Amino acid sequence: MIGGIVMSQNSLEKQEAKLQQLNQKIKDEKSKIEQRLGKQIISQANLDYANLSNENIKSISKKVAEFLKENQAHN
Repeated sequence: MIGGIVMSQNSLEKQEAKLQQLNQKIKDEKSKIEQRLGKQIISQANLDYANLSNENIKSISKKVAEFLKENQAHN
């Protein structure tokens, strides 16, 4: 009986490790998407990196979010 418990524990640990790897892959992919989206917005709007303070980034993000929300409501 103890051998079966140890095998089950090993199996569970392997599944937990796979889950952690999958969660990390999801986190990494979200980060890549966020970076690409930010780069595209900066590029398309011809924004100057030198002028992008935290306050400016928050203001632009809020405007983009409001615009997207309004357009989703109309579609």
